[in-house]
Amino acid sequence: MTLPSEIQTQLKPAMRLLVQRMAQAPYPPMHTQTPQQARAAYELGSSVLDVPKPDLARVEDLRITARDGAVLPLRLYAPSAAAGLPVLLYFHGGGFTIGSIDSHDIFCRTLSQLSGAAIVSLDYRLAPEHRFPTAVHDSWDALAWLSDEGGRGLGLDTARLAVGGDSAGGTLAAVAAVHARDQGIPLALQLLIYPGTTDHQDTPSHAGFEHGPVLEKALIDWFFAQYIDPEDRSDWRFAPLKSADVDGVAAAWVGLAECDPLVDEGVLYADKLRAAGVPVDLEIYRGVVHGFIKMGRAIPEARQLHQDAARALRQAFGL
Repeated sequence: MTLPSEIQTQLKPAMRLLVQRMAQAPYPPMHTQTPQQARAAYELGSSVLDVPKPDLARVEDLRITARDGAVLPLRLYAPSAAAGLPVLLYFHGGGFTIGSIDSHDIFCRTLSQLSGAAIVSLDYRLAPEHRFPTAVHDSWDALAWLSDEGGRGLGLDTARLAVGGDSAGGTLAAVAAVHARDQGIPLALQLLIYPGTTDHQDTPSHAGFEHGPVLEKALIDWFFAQYIDPEDRSDWRFAPLKSADVDGVAAAWVGLAECDPLVDEGVLYADKLRAAGVPVDLEIYRGVVHGFIKMGRAIPEARQLHQDAARALRQAFGL
């Protein structure tokens, strides 16, 4: 599909070229595949445009038990073997249907290296095998474990704890920040990268980018059909903009892509937090699309976001 000229003009030159090449790739649209096929395709291409993989002093695969007895994988990244590092609990993107620890491995390594903090990445369970609110419960169970005996057992400073994620993972992070406040778990920061926050995708940016690039309405609808029943979409655990009260949640760093259906709802959530007196640092990266954080080999704005997010973590953790 050829993008409208006004959207092509919005895109930065490197982004425009990349989008054109992606459109020419001989692969079926993700929303026409089964979830299993979509996952395999996403994993296969997840690191093609990423920055080079950083080597870290400490990378460990872990397991925890969720509330229903399921075993959840996690991966710990740390730039040094020193004890007492602050830690970010990270939730990957993928529409609650695709994505994994492995698909976001390079991003988490990069963020750990640049920030000096430890990162714990969670492999929450995916739809349609595990529909809403399983991913939410998994994220809350991981937060409870990491903030308590789990983090201390790993030699981490659980008094300096943050949550973060991109896209669907950003939704989980925003929801986890509200849950942390309610459970008395102090957080230093919520790091939200183009999070989904609305119950219905009816903002102007959803209309303007209905046909993409990269993230289009058909794909969003497909993701949510896998994940959630229509009657549950107004639940704040799916749509944090519906949360009745965000007073006292952790300070937020919000990074958005300008040419993204989700950009308006990201701004709306930042506004909701600010209206409640929550400190918010909002960055909108011009001329780039949803998913750009994993395109650092080609897109300089991705590398800039890596630096900005790491700086936000360093400031929040006092590093």
